[in-house]
Amino acid sequence: METFNPQDAQLQTSLSEEDALRADIYALLASLCRSHPSEALLEFLASLELDRSAANSMSQAWELLRMAAARTKHQSLEDEYLNLFIGISQGELTPFASWYLTGSLMEAPLIELRNDLQLLGYERDEGVKEPEDHISVQLEMMSLLIQQGDSRERQAVFFQRHLNAWAGQLFADMAEAPSAVFYHAVAMLGQAFIKTESVHLQKIPDAVQSVHLRG
Repeated sequence: METFNPQDAQLQTSLSEEDALRADIYALLASLCRSHPSEALLEFLASLELDRSAANSMSQAWELLRMAAARTKHQSLEDEYLNLFIGISQGELTPFASWYLTGSLMEAPLIELRNDLQLLGYERDEGVKEPEDHISVQLEMMSLLIQQGDSRERQAVFFQRHLNAWAGQLFADMAEAPSAVFYHAVAMLGQAFIKTESVHLQKIPDAVQSVHLRG
């Protein structure tokens, strides 16, 4: 289930190979943070054909995820996800921007995100109970911005405002969480990708602030 609905968004298909891959990685991480992977997705990840000649953090993270998917039994993933993200009273992770940035839930980062989502023409599905500052929403939003062909500057604005300050730490915490087995590999990909994106979308602060999300 998607966390929000596009009110006025048209996805573009004429993306560069690099941007298509970026959008896919954001969407994959969003899906894995929203729920445990389906059996089909697990099989897909286990069958990835990777360039083993590459020696960087992203290629190493992809290989770790491929191996984790190959040796993980699908039946175990629901419990792993529940322990990490939900728990009996609270999961091992609290994957909300407000928590990481203020130490409390439903704080200013959520209000700021809601304002920006409204400017971009998105709203939360009525049936979704989770606040919009859940990590999966912001990862999915980045994927949509790329797919829509939004400018690098606008992508940088959203990334700097809503992801860069806390997503890397969330994935670092995920990697160390007691229940993380398959999700340890997810965390390693998340950490490597957020670090890569922080370089890709690096902007002079004044230049980023001068770009508006509306229109």
